[in-house]
Amino acid sequence: MNSLVSRALFTAGAAGCAMLLTAGVASAHVTVVAPDAEQGGYSVLTFRVPTESETASTTKVSVQLPGLKSARTEPLPGWTSVVDKDPESQLATSVTWTADPGVGVAPGQFQQFVLSAGPLPEEEEVSFAAAQTYSDGEVVNWDQKPADDGSEPEKPAPSLTLAAASEDGHGHGDHSAGSSGASESSEASDDSSTDDTARWLGGIGLVLGALGAALGIGATIRGRRS
Repeated sequence: MNSLVSRALFTAGAAGCAMLLTAGVASAHVTVVAPDAEQGGYSVLTFRVPTESETASTTKVSVQLPGLKSARTEPLPGWTSVVDKDPESQLATSVTWTADPGVGVAPGQFQQFVLSAGPLPEEEEVSFAAAQTYSDGEVVNWDQKPADDGSEPEKPAPSLTLAAASEDGHGHGDHSAGSSGASESSEASDDSSTDDTARWLGGIGLVLGALGAALGIGATIRGRRS
């Protein structure tokens, strides 16, 4: 009986740990968040860039933009940002953040890069292909699209789902840099952190539920044998 319960507890614990480890690996991608981002509107985009290398730091991040009329970066100590524009249309086509000498995102850490931009494309989803450069010269391109079967590729491009335009035809984000942009940046960071916390709590809840079920099975078996 004790052997049966032990095996059940071990199986439940192993399954829970595997699920949590998988969630941690999946969240190690370069991602973008923008609460309330709307089609055709302005918003604050927050790019979260984790360092996956165990020996090198992230020293440069470049993100492709879908031809935006406005793209303004938030000042980040130790980093220099440059927005590239098409010479004819003057639309923003990319933005690059470069670390100052001696600065970088160390292994096991992540950095958030904030961009106030718009009008966003009038599409349900928009992708921002990114290139991450490490201090040892390695460049990782985050530009792959989901497979036909919907599975996630190894290096997915950061993507953003856009809500339908509101009645006034404007997004919730402010196209001007200022206090409102900083506020939305903070909101994006808080929402992203809340989302990560929810994932971990959900995983822990499933593990505890599995353990409870295993104990319940053991109790039932003991009752029958008694």
